[in-house]
Amino acid sequence: MQNVLVTGTGRPYALGFNLVRRYLEHGDNVFASIRRPSEALEALRQEWPDRLHILTMDISSTPSVNAAAQAAAALAPCMDLIVNNATTASDQTLNELPDFDLDLVAPAVNVGAVGPIRVLKAFLPLLRQSETVALVVNISSEAGSIGRCYRTNYLDYGTEKAALNMLTMTMCNYFRDDPRLNIFCVHPGWIRTNPDDPRAPLLPYEHAETLRQLFEQKRFDKTGPRFITYTGEAYPW
Repeated sequence: MQNVLVTGTGRPYALGFNLVRRYLEHGDNVFASIRRPSEALEALRQEWPDRLHILTMDISSTPSVNAAAQAAAALAPCMDLIVNNATTASDQTLNELPDFDLDLVAPAVNVGAVGPIRVLKAFLPLLRQSETVALVVNISSEAGSIGRCYRTNYLDYGTEKAALNMLTMTMCNYFRDDPRLNIFCVHPGWIRTNPDDPRAPLLPYEHAETLRQLFEQKRFDKTGPRFITYTGEAYPW
């Protein structure tokens, strides 16, 4: 059994919630972070009262993240895995430049790029107490790839994911000489987070297990690519 933190877990049709389900079913002790109350997550805690711990955490706020880390430390001696899944996008993200408010970019970067590193920093003492190689996985996106950028929109979302990729690589450099810490970012694929939209081919619950297995396969790999797809292949920065 390992201790797992997953951020952004409140929506039952989204990836974070289903990662929580999969890790619980696998027998792990799970810390699920949310920004606001989630009826779905509370119902899940009724099924797993001893192994599901809900943390209220706003990753845009350093005091909030630090408080959540202190709460987790009171419940577990270490953290073995962090999946930084929480992200954001404005309601203008599909707009192109003439119709996009550029003041929305900085808040998105604060949440989607700086937020995961806030979490990493606050939980680093717990990661260092892991008895295995402690792993941090940052959920990125193909939208953050500069080499394959084709869009004329996603000015906030694409920028935050590109920044997250840079911060992931910087943390990889920071961890390079520590055999007990590892980090990478992953493009998880197009997941059907809206059950009424059949275009996305990947179903959240099924795909969460694919990703769970991938993370364990990559836990001890410190020399392979740092930005990968859900199949484990390198994706262009």
